[in-house]
Amino acid sequence: MREPMASDGVFEPETVAGDEQEAGSAAAEPLVEPDVNFDEHLYPARPKALRPTARRRQYYATRPSFEFDGRNAAYVEWLRNQAMLGDANALARQLSGQASMWQNSYAHPNPRAAVERAPVWFTAYPLSFITRSSQSFLSALGDPAMWEAFSEIGIRAIHTGPVKLAGGISGWSQTPSVDGHFDRISMAIDPVFGTEDEFRSMCQVAADHGGTIIDDIVPGHTGKGADFRLAEMNFRDYPGIYHMIDIPEEDWHLLPDVPEGQDSVNLSPDSEQALQKAGYIIGRLQRVIFYEPGVKETNWSATRAIVDTTGKTRRWVYLHYFKAGQPSINWLDPTFAGMRLVVGDALHSLVDLGTGALRLDANGFLGVEKSAEEQPGWSEGHPLSEAANQLIGSMIRKVGGFSFQELNLTIDDIKATSEAGPDLSYDFITRPAYHYALVTADTELLRLALRLSMEIGVDQASLVHALQNHDELTYELMHFAAGHRDEMFELAGQELTGAQLAEQVQQTMRERLTGENAPYNAVFTTNGIACTTVSFIMAALGVQDPDAITPEQEAQILDVHILLSMYNALQPGVFALSGWDLAGITALDRKSVEELTAQGDTRWINRGAHDIMGTSPDAKYSSSGMPRARSLYGPLPDQLQDPGSYARRLQQILAVREEHGIATGSLLDVPGVSHRGLLVMVIQLGSGALEVTVLNFSDQDIAGSIQSSHLVPGSAVHDLFSGASVGQVDDLHSFFLELPAFQGTALLLTEEDAAPGEEEGVEHGEVSP
Repeated sequence: MREPMASDGVFEPETVAGDEQEAGSAAAEPLVEPDVNFDEHLYPARPKALRPTARRRQYYATRPSFEFDGRNAAYVEWLRNQAMLGDANALARQLSGQASMWQNSYAHPNPRAAVERAPVWFTAYPLSFITRSSQSFLSALGDPAMWEAFSEIGIRAIHTGPVKLAGGISGWSQTPSVDGHFDRISMAIDPVFGTEDEFRSMCQVAADHGGTIIDDIVPGHTGKGADFRLAEMNFRDYPGIYHMIDIPEEDWHLLPDVPEGQDSVNLSPDSEQALQKAGYIIGRLQRVIFYEPGVKETNWSATRAIVDTTGKTRRWVYLHYFKAGQPSINWLDPTFAGMRLVVGDALHSLVDLGTGALRLDANGFLGVEKSAEEQPGWSEGHPLSEAANQLIGSMIRKVGGFSFQELNLTIDDIKATSEAGPDLSYDFITRPAYHYALVTADTELLRLALRLSMEIGVDQASLVHALQNHDELTYELMHFAAGHRDEMFELAGQELTGAQLAEQVQQTMRERLTGENAPYNAVFTTNGIACTTVSFIMAALGVQDPDAITPEQEAQILDVHILLSMYNALQPGVFALSGWDLAGITALDRKSVEELTAQGDTRWINRGAHDIMGTSPDAKYSSSGMPRARSLYGPLPDQLQDPGSYARRLQQILAVREEHGIATGSLLDVPGVSHRGLLVMVIQLGSGALEVTVLNFSDQDIAGSIQSSHLVPGSAVHDLFSGASVGQVDDLHSFFLELPAFQGTALLLTEEDAAPGEEEGVEHGEVSP
């Protein structure tokens, strides 16, 4: 944190209004000449990199005070000099009126352009990434040797995860992040991860290898940093950043007392209802994320009493969809301060740091509105979220980047946002369904989810199909559990409402993946299962003791991991995987992270530290203190020496995907199957040819017909992995295929007698990955 500094100025009173109040004396200071960086050569339409200049001079307080509130002018100025809103305003002034802001189309999302630019992503997690001794996370991600390995495998982008300062401010001190650095408090890079120069160098190395760096912004909330502390002091525009309600002192009896040593307290349902009846807040919302009795029972918290810059003592109630340390941003305040803060953060990443894309975190919760009497407030699927996402996505495209969202809502909502907002959406549609397919050896739910997606109009090429990321295995199935809870669906021969279907799937997953069957995994609140891909597979295969895995079981785990990789990669859209996937990481013993999981956040067991390049084989912890987890596959340099390793088998899958343009194809059909463990996806490639992905989610060898009305009789069928001829489409629009247990393949249909490069003497249906 920067220490308070002295200057020859005088503390500026609060009475000034407008943008100039935020600039302070910066208007009189010369702007730093923009630097030319590699982005100009690749994307000449982008503006030159502009770094926010110092916005204001520092001031002594005219009446010194040791209070950490509005009475301490030096403290207020110290906060102003690190607030994100101030950085956003400074950056905006440097970009406004520039011709470069008008060189890119921005109105409509362009998912295929985004996929072509970055078709395969590595999703990093800073806290869990083991580096060489004294090497920073960002320096490690910019290591040319790692990028050479990635290029060889077929990985073309890195999603860094959040690396800017996060957490909060208490007095002069910074407090730690409460949610894995998603509670951002600054545009500055957190020194624990590296420096801005290392970030820019990483972008340069990525570009040298034909790659892209993807950063994060958080449109839904901040941490309790300088911006929130200034908002508590009612300083200028800052309260407008948040959903904050000033409660008059005569009604403080409606507020709970704040415990000693804390700065806020969560409202009980009774307090929430009382404040709603008094007309202050809209009350309960559609759900309480991170619900924990005695910790978070509602989405509202009350602050302690604090003196503002005029000497008035105030208490506020503020909204937080997530944890109490993550106050929600208000996208429809008259100051539009929240909008300015978020857009400024996005522009800083794109035009200053040099990234090519941004992930929008928690962007489905940007609107909130009072509902009918006795009904929860409207907080999901709100039109304001769509409007805000349109604005964010358009601004990112306007400067030459693309964006993606993790929007765990209904398929209808994902369709709506895909029409105007981010270019890509995380695949929460089929992710729990393909996990359920493996658990039950039945693809019925997966086929249902894919067909619903097609019927509603979601383009599979607009989705990010991922294995593991830093979160839990999410199984909320919001399309069924919320938006279509009363609609009837069929599953396993039963007619179920959407709500019943979701509960049945969730209960099956809980029973099979946690508890006695898999004590190494854990339920995460109401959202899903905390596990790695490997520990999920172990549970699905019935492994109860990870320490007693046999070589045969390890081989089967690898086969299943490849199967899940094929599902995500051999369809249109982005394919994403993590270091936990590349190294085959198992879940941590929960005792090793018990301090982190003490308040119910079990996801820390699936965030074990890993060393994908093998640079620190003796390290027991990451530099951030995460315990090292067990790796079944080993580091990439070793894997690349083994043709049967996960990395080498993945390389074959990605080579087929790249050569035939599967990522930018169109999903035409998900036909019925002759065996419940089969999944068939018929995809039209850009060339007009048909590709058919066939996967066996069961532990049985399958032989049967593959049938779809889109298959043209007389077409030759070729295996894209082996090069072998599989057969010919008959007059019933079908062909015969044999597929071993937990295997898959990609087939090309042509009207020629043989495909180029066809090999003879290879068994039909043999799959080299």
